[in-house]
Amino acid sequence: MPTIAVIDYDMGNLHSACKGLEFAGATPIVTDQPEVIHRADGVVLPGVGAFDPAMRHLCDRNLAQPIRDVIANGKPFLGICVGLQLLFEASEEGVEPGIGVLKGTLRKFKPEPGITIPHMGWNQLQLTQPDHPLWSTISSNEWVYFVHSYYAETTDPSIVAATVTHGSQTVTAAVAKDNLMAVQFHPEKSAKTGLQLLANFVERVKQPVAVG
Repeated sequence: MPTIAVIDYDMGNLHSACKGLEFAGATPIVTDQPEVIHRADGVVLPGVGAFDPAMRHLCDRNLAQPIRDVIANGKPFLGICVGLQLLFEASEEGVEPGIGVLKGTLRKFKPEPGITIPHMGWNQLQLTQPDHPLWSTISSNEWVYFVHSYYAETTDPSIVAATVTHGSQTVTAAVAKDNLMAVQFHPEKSAKTGLQLLANFVERVKQPVAVG
């Protein structure tokens, strides 16, 4: 079974993510050690909470550069929720620079009548890269679970793999570029669809592709 390093920086729902990866046929290894991350077959960066504390926790553990390195080297990588947000350059939520492997900034949902912020609960995906392996046997309009007030506004629309609409605002729900994949929703809380996504990521780990 492939080994998947689940990065521990005190900002993630590690237990649920690990159970989902185990169910998908992988061996998760919870770690904050760069050498373990480099040895693993794939890497997952989970995350809950606010952008600045998350970046500070990563930097305190000297993990930002190892994350950049494994992504650049082609290792299959999955970011979850705040783990997606940290991959971008900056966030309106704080002042810390992000990891910066993806171009763009995190923006806050604009208030409008009839919606709540944070965007919390079940909502439907619209796949913009429907043939990506991450979506194998997953279709547009399937329901997944979100908890977020900020969304990724990227300067490279080609990386957007799925969107979600909250009120009148259609925003990034997932990104994918070569070996890098990340989702704003929580697959570990998204029932059958979420488990299928984790299984698809594990299959991608078993059959990595070169970085283009």
